[in-house]
Amino acid sequence: MTQKLPNSATAEFISNLNDECAALRAFVVLLDDEQRTLLGQHTEELLSQAEAKTQLASKIAALSSARQKYVPQGTLDTAEWLKQNVPQALPAWLEARKLAAHVQRLNQTNGELIQIKLRYNQQALGVLFSAAQSTAGLYGANGQPNQPSASRTLGSG
Repeated sequence: MTQKLPNSATAEFISNLNDECAALRAFVVLLDDEQRTLLGQHTEELLSQAEAKTQLASKIAALSSARQKYVPQGTLDTAEWLKQNVPQALPAWLEARKLAAHVQRLNQTNGELIQIKLRYNQQALGVLFSAAQSTAGLYGANGQPNQPSASRTLGSG
C-alpha cells in the first residue's frame, strides 16, 4: 500500500516519531529508576514514580495515536510502508520498536519484583499477626500475666 505523504506531513510525521522515541527513552530511564527503588530498601519513591509512569504512558499513547493517523489503515508492515513512502523515518521507527520492546521487558521485570516484595510483605504480616494472636492471652482480666499451662502440674507424677 503506497501513499506518499506531502512534505509538510512528512516533516510532522518524522518530528512526531522522534518525540515518541524521546518519550520511550525517558520511560526506560524511569523504569530503570523504579527497578533500583524496588531493589533497594527505601520504596517511598514508588508512588511518585508510578504517577510519572502514568503520565509518560499517556504521552506515549497520544504520540502513537498521532503517528497512526499518517499510516494507512490496514498497513500490516509499518517498516515496509516507511521504506516505500517515508524512508527517512525508518531509523526512528526501528529505534521506537527497539525501545518499546525494552520498555516491555523492564516493565515485566519490575512487575515481578513488585510481586516478590508483595509476597514478602504478606509473609511478614502473617508472622506479625500470628505473634499478636499468640501474645493476646498473655494478660488475664485482672491484669496479671497468664502463664501458659504446662502439660502436667508440678509435683504430679
